[in-house]
Amino acid sequence: MSEGLGVAIVGCGLIGRKRAAALGSARLVACADVATARAEALAASAPGCRPLSDWREVVSHPDVSIVIISTLHDSLAEISWAAVRSGRHVLVEKPAARNLAELSGLREFAAQHSILVRVGFNHRRHRAFRDARQIVDAGELGPLMFIRARYGHGGRPGYDREWRANPAISGGGELIDQGPHIIDLARWFLGDFASVDGFAGTFFWDMPVDDNAFLLLRTGDGSTAFLHASCTEWKNTFSFEIYGRHGKIEVNGLGGSYGVERMSFYRMLPQMGPPETLIREYPMADDSWAVEFSDFLEDIRLSRPPDAGLADAEAVLGVIEHIYRKSGYDHRS
Repeated sequence: MSEGLGVAIVGCGLIGRKRAAALGSARLVACADVATARAEALAASAPGCRPLSDWREVVSHPDVSIVIISTLHDSLAEISWAAVRSGRHVLVEKPAARNLAELSGLREFAAQHSILVRVGFNHRRHRAFRDARQIVDAGELGPLMFIRARYGHGGRPGYDREWRANPAISGGGELIDQGPHIIDLARWFLGDFASVDGFAGTFFWDMPVDDNAFLLLRTGDGSTAFLHASCTEWKNTFSFEIYGRHGKIEVNGLGGSYGVERMSFYRMLPQMGPPETLIREYPMADDSWAVEFSDFLEDIRLSRPPDAGLADAEAVLGVIEHIYRKSGYDHRS
């Protein structure tokens, strides 16, 4: 049974709080954060939750079945390893590690011990992408040809002095920050990439990591993804276009500063010309966190592989590492 399972959260900042609010039938029993006040504040919002000063106590807590890891990048893999070794199921935020080496062997170890690890690619569960997935799976776009996507924000004063600009903590810049979401989405629709090309560079911010990355990814059958991740996007932007032989889907906005989430489906007519158009807007609150965690509870109940899992994180990190090597960045610790 997955209902009523005890959950621990390591990392009680913004994302940890979002996770705590989206547990559904599960219950928060323990939490930890390097900032004790954050852990205490989160525990106060969940009756029966115990704030702990050491994450190691959290992953071995006797009432914990699931560990959610929403820390900075440099501790994601370490805590995931500890939780899996303790026999706990894990939901770890993307990118799951700073590099592939930190994940080496974890997927195989977890499988051998019947432990499930889900990676927090929550964008798959946004309403617009749930609808887009249904349209694609129904064959309404026909064979997919290519994807074009942009994801970016404009930073803030001092952004180049924050943890994301420190490669020892982050593992890289914008490519490993927002880039994983659009790489994962492109792969989710097109399949594995056999060819990886592109460039990551630092154009504006005074930091040793990239602030823009441009990717050209191709599958074995030639389907192509053209992706741009940026933290010099002075107006926050999310745009994801899926082109098939029979039509096109365009997803814009993610809510909040990215604008109202919208999915547009353009169906090509036999005579071509202006397409049939279906536009759906989703002005309501983002429920991707709740849907994603509900899916994880179902994964556990059914003992089924999570979508997305460690293999997906490894594929994304493989793309990122290739681009970093090609661009002259070496963030390996």
